[in-house]
Amino acid sequence: MDNDVHRGSGSRHGFDTVAIHAGQEPDPATGAVVPPIYQVSTYKQDGVGGLRGGYEYSRSANPTRTSLEVCLAETEGGARGLAFASGLAAEDALLRTVCRPGDHVVIPNDAYGGTYRLFAKVGEPWGLSFDPVPLADVAAVRAAMRPDTRIVWVETPTNPLLAIADIAALAAVAHDAGALLVVDNTFASPYLQRPLDLGADVVVHSTTKYIGGHSDVVGGALIVADGGLGDRLAFHQNAMGAVAGPFDAWLTLRGIKTLGVRMDRHCANAEKVAEMLGRHRAVRQVLYPGLPDHPGHEIAAKQMRAFGGMVSFRMESEEDAVGVCERTRLFTLGESLGGVESLIEHPGRMTHASAAGSPLEVPGDLVRLSVGIEDADDLIRDLEVALEPF
Repeated sequence: MDNDVHRGSGSRHGFDTVAIHAGQEPDPATGAVVPPIYQVSTYKQDGVGGLRGGYEYSRSANPTRTSLEVCLAETEGGARGLAFASGLAAEDALLRTVCRPGDHVVIPNDAYGGTYRLFAKVGEPWGLSFDPVPLADVAAVRAAMRPDTRIVWVETPTNPLLAIADIAALAAVAHDAGALLVVDNTFASPYLQRPLDLGADVVVHSTTKYIGGHSDVVGGALIVADGGLGDRLAFHQNAMGAVAGPFDAWLTLRGIKTLGVRMDRHCANAEKVAEMLGRHRAVRQVLYPGLPDHPGHEIAAKQMRAFGGMVSFRMESEEDAVGVCERTRLFTLGESLGGVESLIEHPGRMTHASAAGSPLEVPGDLVRLSVGIEDADDLIRDLEVALEPF
């Protein structure tokens, strides 16, 4: 993919330049090179209805959040970005903006457990129907489309099985049916993959993960290709109120500045970890799109800059998988992903427990790694020690 991105001014700069500068001009009052934290709820108006800079109340808009939203939009190449209190808050606002009771959505048959819970436990009682489909099978997605389908929902790579979907091909399927293509780009980040460039209409992020990058803030984002849809989403963002607070926005903006350099290390470490796991006698299967035998490897190579920092693998049994999770020391047992520190988890009992008994239930023998930016040799040794009894 092209390593350059457009800025709103019409000039052309590389990703890291945009991540550091977009929406982040020096403070006009003091010259501070980092946008201030506007920890404020309301703003003095210049006469009744006379808003200074368009700000009246921080649920509606806040200067720190505006800086983040501009930066998010430009790193993804979108017309507008919107920052939310969490990734699921962003997803909920999108669904209630675009869909109505009686509508239908195609979702991945391998998706984040919280996304599945939102559809199954919140969306379905509201009247939204959905069908899980293997998104790597474009023909299956086309066959699942209905006259009332409003969204094709994509994760690529998927969570936690790291399947790959062809974004451009699925965009064509969605648009032929009059639906939107929504891509959860959390695992890849805008540094590795830009779905809007490939035909997607909306990008979703849990900014908690790679964008924030330091396991110290929860947030979410929507970035859209069409400004009109952005306006509709902004109305719902304000009306529903699940916005990113100013300090959370500031932390996320701080994180995105180093996204590119962090992702380079995440990817390099993950490749080494995946190669080691592939050689280990106790590991039955390694799931990583950077491996040449991964079924989605060629598509991932076409639409991603590199293959990401997430690695999953399967043991001989669920007991073995749980045992590995309990024996690591540098890989911290915990949910979430994308921080500088390495994490390990058992998806079936942790992040994807809400999908148990559903078509999205994950194998019990699966282990998921979020490979951090520590020294790769130390991470490999930690896993080798954890795997020794098996």
